[in-house]
Parts: sequence; structure tokens; C-alpha cells
Amino acid sequence: MEILLAIAIMALGAVVLGAALGFASIKFKVEGDPLVEKIEAILPQTQCGQCGYPGCRPYAEAINKGEADINLCPPGGMEGVAKLADLLGREVKALEAEERPKAVALIDEQTCIGCTLCIQACPVDAIVGAAKQMHTIVAQQCTGCELCLPPCPVECISMQPIGENIDNWKWKYPVVEIKAQPISARDTPTGGPGGIKEAA
Repeated sequence: MEILLAIAIMALGAVVLGAALGFASIKFKVEGDPLVEKIEAILPQTQCGQCGYPGCRPYAEAINKGEADINLCPPGGMEGVAKLADLLGREVKALEAEERPKAVALIDEQTCIGCTLCIQACPVDAIVGAAKQMHTIVAQQCTGCELCLPPCPVECISMQPIGENIDNWKWKYPVVEIKAQPISARDTPTGGPGGIKEAA
């Protein structure tokens, strides 16, 4: 009987605590800035720090506050700069750093010593392996941030450009915008619209 009573009291306490936490999460919820969310959605989510900020979210917040320019993200390229400029109503600027082809990391499994330093450096958990065991890259998750390169003591990691496929193919020629020109009165053939003369 005492055991059942103790279980009942614990269950009741869990329900009360859960309800209190649920109420607190709603009552004290901090609403995010919708513009920051839109800016972050444009950024490539590489979390590489090449912009000078520790991740895409801090960079988006800095852009929103006017503390950072929109052209500091090499992985996003000029396409990302153009989208940010369109969203924020700013002028499109050239990238601060050179834009490079997108690439993924590749580990030479014969040279890898299993030190796990690259695993610790990867911001998106795209490297799998265990201590003193061979490591490998999950290419689908790799963002090409290159943060795994400096820690490797045996330099067994290299960057391999991503081949062109249906997901990253882009039109390589300039798009010419065609604008309709208004027809002036002098361009209209005599005799009224359509060039048909009216009967006398």
C-alpha cells in the first residue's frame, strides 16, 4: 500500500511539474526577430566562421543590427549577396573574399590515425569515426567549411570540388531582360488601329 501511495505521489508531482514547465514556456517565450529568421534562411548554414562570426545565426543577427555587411559569406557566393540585398533593400556588393567552387572534405583513410580532432572541429557532425580508428566524411552533410583541415596532424584531409549535377547546375550565360516598348501614335499605320482604312 505504501509503495502505491509513493508511486501516486511521484506521478502527481511529475504532472504538476510538467504543467508548470509548459506554462512557463508559453508565458516567458521570447519571440525571435522574423527578419533575422529570413536572413538566416538565405545563408548557407556552413557554420564556417569565414564571415568573422561564430556561425550563420550570429552573422544574421549582426546584419540585422547593421553591424555587418551582406558580402562577408564566401560559401553563399554572389547569389547569396544578391538575395540579401533584395531582402534588405541594399546595394549588391562584391564579396570581400574570393568565391571558390563548392567542395566537400575527403579523408585519406590510409593515412588517418584516428585522433578525432577533425570530429571535434566539425560544426555539423559530418565526420564519423572512433579514437584510433579510421574516420570518414558523410559527404551529404559536409558543408565545405574547411574547419577540419587545420587540426589534422597528418594532413590527411583534402577538399574535393563538387561535380556539376542537377542540384547545383546553373545557367552560365547572362539573362537578357526583354521589356515591352509602348506603341506611339506615329508607329500606328494610317487608317486607324490595325491599319484598316475606314470606308468613306
